[in-house]
Amino acid sequence: MLKTLHTVFTQKTHEGTTERLLQYSFAYFGLYVITGFLAKYFAKTLGMGGNTYTVYNTIGGMLICNLVVIIWGWYKFKSTDYTTVMGIRMPREFLYIIPSGVCTAVIIPTTTLMYVLPISVMVAMIIMRASVIIISRIIDAIQIKQGVLHKTVYWEENVAVVFALIAVSIKMIYVKPGDFDFIHNVAAMTILGAYLTAYSIRIYIFNYYKNTRKKDAIYDTKGFFAVEQIASTVAILIAATLLFYSVDLGVADPKTFGFQFKDSLVNTPALWKEGIMSGLPFGAAAFFSVFLFMFKGRTATFAGLVNRVTSLVAGTVATLVVWWLIANQKPPAMEDWFGLAAIFVAIYFMGKAEQKRACELAKAHEIVPEADDEICHTDNGAAAAPANEQK
Repeated sequence: MLKTLHTVFTQKTHEGTTERLLQYSFAYFGLYVITGFLAKYFAKTLGMGGNTYTVYNTIGGMLICNLVVIIWGWYKFKSTDYTTVMGIRMPREFLYIIPSGVCTAVIIPTTTLMYVLPISVMVAMIIMRASVIIISRIIDAIQIKQGVLHKTVYWEENVAVVFALIAVSIKMIYVKPGDFDFIHNVAAMTILGAYLTAYSIRIYIFNYYKNTRKKDAIYDTKGFFAVEQIASTVAILIAATLLFYSVDLGVADPKTFGFQFKDSLVNTPALWKEGIMSGLPFGAAAFFSVFLFMFKGRTATFAGLVNRVTSLVAGTVATLVVWWLIANQKPPAMEDWFGLAAIFVAIYFMGKAEQKRACELAKAHEIVPEADDEICHTDNGAAAAPANEQK
């Protein structure tokens, strides 16, 4: 373990290794903690919260994502399979990566709208977190049946799913009778349906791309992220422009998202620059979120668990940081600690599954192990040599 952590924090790792997975997880964790803290800091200390903060925070996140993919050239997607659409030659993967970007453009605003629905914030968070875990497991079942996924979902992964759902749902005992009345609200169910549908399609596409790569095919996660990000940005800008010009501040209900969205842009807050800057860690976290979902050689079940479990632990830590640094804030509740305990049980089983998967991938020569303790023997008795022994 110590050797693994030393590698994680001091060395450049190989694609698909456990060490690379941990590097992405730690980065996502740290950025998520900062993002969670800043949301509370702006709302409680600086007085800029709600949808006004969300608008400027999202602008900052989109800016950093697009600047990185353009300046570093990630948009130059690497592919060996091309097609022609309307006279334009493009990688065949664009036919589903661009729709994935459109789904992202749906997920971003519906995530915000989930918090302004006639629904408790607690219920909204439970639905969003649990849905990703459940959807990921369903995607594996579908792609195994389709012959797209040729890996087995280990029993340890299934057990981890159960404990992760327990951790997410433990707050259900505090749900009030009226918190589920939104199921009779057409607008609320439409938004929820759009959120779940978009996330399902996006996770399916992530794993379709990952599972249809031939053994020696290019696996360009950075290019995938870049194309998806550009597509989602274009879609969001179009939708935002239509929303902006369709809302009349003189007659619109101030409680609606449309009014608050336009008002935040027309009546620019004093802290708009700071609000945009707060989106930088939020945008940076998006990189690692996608990289975890698309992590090489892992099932959708496992990748979805790593993504959600990391954010759940980060959420608890962010609450602690807010309690320590901002006056008059509540510490994590007792149910949060029980949920965290369930998460650690899930992490234990995820660790067991990862050991088996890393060994399986090393035997198939799909990854290059980083250290001696990860050597796995192939069927013919040969060993998969660790990276420090490769020439």
